[in-house]
Amino acid sequence: MAIAQHGPMSSVTVPHERSSVWAARLALADELDANGIETPMRDDAVLVLCELVSNAIKHASPLPSGDISVRWTLQRDRLHLEITDGGALTRPQAAVAAVSSLGGRGLDIVRTICSEWGVTEDGNAVTVWADLPRHAMA
Repeated sequence: MAIAQHGPMSSVTVPHERSSVWAARLALADELDANGIETPMRDDAVLVLCELVSNAIKHASPLPSGDISVRWTLQRDRLHLEITDGGALTRPQAAVAAVSSLGGRGLDIVRTICSEWGVTEDGNAVTVWADLPRHAMA
């Protein structure tokens, strides 16, 4: 898998399967390491990416190609992440999971770590995006 550079944006396209979480994680971690992002914030960024890719695989359909698009932009003030899939019957939203629940905490984790996150729809594609403040990554 190769990281594609589109100006300041990097992207990987991964299959709609669980092993893709690891592949996307490695691609982002490698680029953050190459840009000197310190471990604590790198780990937060990788955690958010893993949650979003996992949710796309678990809850959504793939894009028509059978894949998921993972993109990120390392800007002066933030890291912007985007995960695009083929959508689902429901729109992603954070919820507070019961203490005894085995899941349901992913978007709450994203909401806690990120300065902003949201969902955009474009035809049959849904993108979940998240911004991590860069000042915490310096």
